[in-house]
Amino acid sequence: MSLKYTKGIALVAVLIGSGCQTNEPPTQVVYRFDDHRYLELKGWDCEGELWYTDTKRGIHTEPVSQYYRLFTRKFIHPSERYIAITGWSAGGFMVSKDFGQTWQSVGFAPGHNEPNGDDYAPYEDVLSFTVVNDQGFLQTKHRLYMSSKPFDDPRLATNGPGITYTLEDGTVQKIEPRSPGWAWGMVYMTKQGLEGSTEQLKTNWQKQPDKVPEVKGYTGWDHMQCNMDAGR
Repeated sequence: MSLKYTKGIALVAVLIGSGCQTNEPPTQVVYRFDDHRYLELKGWDCEGELWYTDTKRGIHTEPVSQYYRLFTRKFIHPSERYIAITGWSAGGFMVSKDFGQTWQSVGFAPGHNEPNGDDYAPYEDVLSFTVVNDQGFLQTKHRLYMSSKPFDDPRLATNGPGITYTLEDGTVQKIEPRSPGWAWGMVYMTKQGLEGSTEQLKTNWQKQPDKVPEVKGYTGWDHMQCNMDAGR
């Protein structure tokens, strides 16, 4: 019995000496949108669960259940209905279209959006992410990625007429309401990527801006922030 007890003490000593934590992971606010909406990260070393809270609407949801790492570039987000969050690699987005009550994972569009032929923005080229007027804008050194305008083309609604278009060879094609493609806000692409895509036929992808819209009077944070030593 004494030998087992000695081993137990030794194990505790090793755990303490190696810096392992035996208590609950810390939770800290890593981003504030305004005075009633914020993001919290629960985990060690600034990685873990990501939680969204809106105190006015009584919303407390979990966009990312584990392994979330902060987006380190400029982040401006006054939009409330459409909430889009990206992480360290900026390889995709967690999006809510109902004020943060439910979340879906979305990504970049297929196609050659980048000069090197990639369909996504390399992290080292990312400059900022702005979400304003229910639309997201990821600015890189070479391109501006954006989501569609915040509505679906009414022609593709149930019982709608659909969208008829003609190919260069004269072939007539039609986008049917039963197969409308991406819903608004659920994919990010560039103007260059839109060329040759049927998405450019939809009203919510037309007349897109050439630069990130100006944001005035924003009171939230312009970067995510985290204390690596929290909980220790």
